Amino acid sequence: MAISQFNFPTTIRFGAGVVAELPAYLKNNQLSKPFISTDPTIAGLDFFKAIVADLTAKGFSVTVFHDIHKNPVKSDVYKGADAYDAGECDCIIGIGGGAAIDVARAILLRINHREDLFKYDDLIGGDVYVTNDVPHFITIPTTAGTGSEVGRSAIIADDETHQKKILFSPKLLAKIVFADPELTMALPAFITAATGMDALTHNMEAFLAKNYHPICDGIALEGMRLIANSIEQAVKNPSIESRSDMLLASMMGAIAFQKGLGVVHSLAHPLSSLLDTHHGLANAVNLPYGMQFNSAGFEDLFVRMAKALGIDNESSEGVVAYLFDLNDRLGIPKTLSGIGVEQAHIETLADLAFADFAHPNNPKPVSRNDFKLLYETAL
Repeated sequence: MAISQFNFPTTIRFGAGVVAELPAYLKNNQLSKPFISTDPTIAGLDFFKAIVADLTAKGFSVTVFHDIHKNPVKSDVYKGADAYDAGECDCIIGIGGGAAIDVARAILLRINHREDLFKYDDLIGGDVYVTNDVPHFITIPTTAGTGSEVGRSAIIADDETHQKKILFSPKLLAKIVFADPELTMALPAFITAATGMDALTHNMEAFLAKNYHPICDGIALEGMRLIANSIEQAVKNPSIESRSDMLLASMMGAIAFQKGLGVVHSLAHPLSSLLDTHHGLANAVNLPYGMQFNSAGFEDLFVRMAKALGIDNESSEGVVAYLFDLNDRLGIPKTLSGIGVEQAHIETLADLAFADFAHPNNPKPVSRNDFKLLYETAL
């Protein structure tokens, strides 16, 4: 597979084996003390150890930080910034999925912005306080899900209230992304399925989001097509081609959702913050129900999505049925009870969902009662 470079919105080096370019890139940019943010699982894998060993053998002083939660919280970021300071580091590399890269990006912000982290919450206009320079930032994705590697925001939850905050600034874009599909080959099938459905959710919700952005619409439709053609093989019989398509579609979803997200993410976020559910899994289970909620009045958009997904029944009913069937084929539970949600959780989940930042961009308004009914339907 040939290695390619393209720039949208940041420089992306894409192809099998491209991560081998990392040491030369650091040297060419006079960087010698990289801080690597990852998660505890990735830190124990052979490919990660090989990256660190290669850097160390070539004279780099490497600090590895992996003390993070599956759904990151503010204290993770503070601990990471302390580790960066202790290592006297000069750049940050985020290696992993959305959690690892979100923490890396939040640490990036924290290094030269030391007031309370949530002062910089974009939802309260905190982006205007992101005024100082940030360290050199590099991202290396290991999952095809969030697409955080090409993003400029990080989602971090409050340790106590569990409410998610958005840290946002163009300053938080990576200088370069090394997108190597070989790094995704070791992902187990279930994580591949959950992260892949996360990418599909991003593309679908971005396409439906009410804001006007035809460029994002086109990207989202192509992302859906790539996922529909490759996700099942990527999960059940992975090839470098199927994993490459999923990695591309994941980045496309993250680029597209600058247009906005919607009801599905607002349903999913509370599951992660309250019950520590994997974000991709939470999106996957809620996706058919959220699309069903959105279908009335937007039938023309669902027809366009059906075409992109290659569905014979080009209708909103066809799209919803396809999503239920796809989850089933990928081994993802069809109901919330299948992932540990109980009736006793519904009221709190509905409160958190209604307070979430994603649904104001949904194509139709979503009330607290709507969220409660959606959770009960999916239960």
